[in-house]
Formats: sequence, C-alpha cells, structure tokens
Amino acid sequence: MAIFSIPNVRMAGIAAAVPKTEVSNLDYKWIPVKDREMLVKTVGVEKRRVAEQGTATSDLCVASAEKLIQELGWNKQEIELLVFISQSRDYIIPSTSGIIQDRLGLPHSCVAYDIGLGCSGWVYGISAMASMMYASKIKKGLLLVGDISTLTASYRDKSTYPLFGDAATATAFEYNESAVPIHFNLESDGSGYDAIIIQDGGMRNFISKKSFDQKKYGTGIYRNRLQIALNGIEVFNFALREVVPNVKKLLQDISRTPADFDYFVFHQANLLMNETIRKMMKLEKEKVPYTIRKYGNTSSASIPLTIVSELREQITGGKVNLLTCGFGVGLSWGSVAIEANKVVCPPVIDY
Repeated sequence: MAIFSIPNVRMAGIAAAVPKTEVSNLDYKWIPVKDREMLVKTVGVEKRRVAEQGTATSDLCVASAEKLIQELGWNKQEIELLVFISQSRDYIIPSTSGIIQDRLGLPHSCVAYDIGLGCSGWVYGISAMASMMYASKIKKGLLLVGDISTLTASYRDKSTYPLFGDAATATAFEYNESAVPIHFNLESDGSGYDAIIIQDGGMRNFISKKSFDQKKYGTGIYRNRLQIALNGIEVFNFALREVVPNVKKLLQDISRTPADFDYFVFHQANLLMNETIRKMMKLEKEKVPYTIRKYGNTSSASIPLTIVSELREQITGGKVNLLTCGFGVGLSWGSVAIEANKVVCPPVIDY
C-alpha cells in the first residue's frame, strides 16, 4: 500500500457547482411506488441534479473555478498547475485540462493534465497536486474534479439510473512552508475493473451497431453497451472489505485516532453501505455528513461537494481536521487526512 505524507501544501479554498435541474426518485416511474420509497430509504437518494444534454463536466468545473478564484483574490497569471479528474471528459482527445486552462485564461506556463479516475478521484488528485507542488515549489494550483454520470445511465436500469447525480468542484492549493502535512493511504485492485464499467466506446471495444442494442440483464435492468453497468453486490462487498482497513491503517501510521478528527467525509455511494462503514468505524453520526439524499452519488465530486454543502461554516470559521475516503470504480480507493483552516468556500453554485 502507498502510505505517505506531503508537507508545505495548504488547501486554500473549495467550491462546487451542480446543474439547476433537480429530479426526484419518488417520480421514477420505471419502478412501482413502493420500490421507489424503499430505494430512497435504503440507498438514500431522494433527489439528484441532472445536467442538460450538451453540458459537460468542464462547464461545471469552470463555474466552480471562476467563483473560487474570484473569492480568493488570486491573480490568474500566478496559477501554475491545473489537474482535471473525471471519467466523463469532453473528448477522447484532446485532454480536457488544456481546454479548461484556456477557458479560465491561465498562463501558458500552467501545467495542465487529466487523470481518469472516478470515486477516489479527489483523494488521488490531492496527492498528485501536493506532490508536484512540494517537489517543484509551484505556488498556486487548482484541482478540478467532477462527472456527468446521468447522461450515460439507462432510464430502464433501476440498478444505476436512480443513483447518480452530476456535479463538479474546484479545490485551490498553495505552497506554504508552515502548512500541516497531508497524509495519504492509496490502494487499487484492477481485477475488479468490470464492477463498474461502460463496455463500448474506448479503444478496446469500438462503437458499432451492436453498441446501441438494448438488452435485458435482469428484472428492471435494460441497457446498451454505451451505458454504465454496475455490479451492486460486488461493489458493496468491496467497500465493506477495504474501506475500514484502509482508514485504520492510515490512522495507525500517523499515530492518530478517530477522536483527533472533527469530521469523516466518505464518498457518497449508498446510504446503507456508508452507514455500515460508519458503524464499523464506531463513528458518531454528527461526525459523518451526508449529501446523498439531495445530490445522489456524484462520483469524484461527492467528497468535496459534501464538504462545501455541509461543512462550509465550519471550514471557513477556523481549523477543522478532516479525514476523507473515496472508493469505487477501478477498483480504486484511498483516504486522506487534511486540515482545513479558514479556507475560502462559497455556497454551492447552481449552474
């Protein structure tokens, strides 16, 4: 496992954007009313934000970044690093990060690159940002994470369609030699790559006529090979098997206990799954905020979106010790212990 710490990098700000359109799973007519009510109760997703066709993840990222840069009072010419993390990039080529760099008006001296990750993306992204900033003494950087997942979910697939919402976030980091070190524990298991997958549209399986054929995979589950497939049982078992040991190993390595942290922010995957993890960790409810009820599973954006939505007052007002953990598609998972100390955090943006 990769357990390591990075000094001299501080989280300066965080912003989040969601589409204006809101849908309720209580109106999801593909399944009976009783099934909808049970879904909301167990999975926890009552409402979700859904992007209109033509809206890209980069649009939400730019909205978040522009607002955050404005409130930070940063000079765009001083931003030298931009990392974009998503599994719903604008194009196969070129990279989306370069497009965002240009739209934001950042200098040509700004390093910009994409990372293709989902649920663990914010945690992995912080490690990439902080590592590069520490090694190169880059003074200011932006981490942009998010996904438009609803456009690739089949309405006739009850195992995926009611779960996902769309969102994107921007997190600002700055080089600061007095910053508290950031601690990581990152892991992966590619043998489970097909637990969450879109089968066609990449280099392995080109798009063909068969890609659009709707097939039945179970009761209430119809989709084609260009729509997301989720093995719920496998993902559930993976999360319960790996998340708690990952967090506990990080705590052990840095000689900390759960009592040393103000909040634990987990990827908003599934209420039943997350509550099981919380109870396994013996964490108080007050320490584990949720946004899954009002935003759904927003993939790589779920952790930072939850911080902005639920902890804005706390992180802007003083020092808050956070331990967050992302887990899912890949299979990829990781945890990060990070301090938020009077960071800039505008309210969630309706885009």
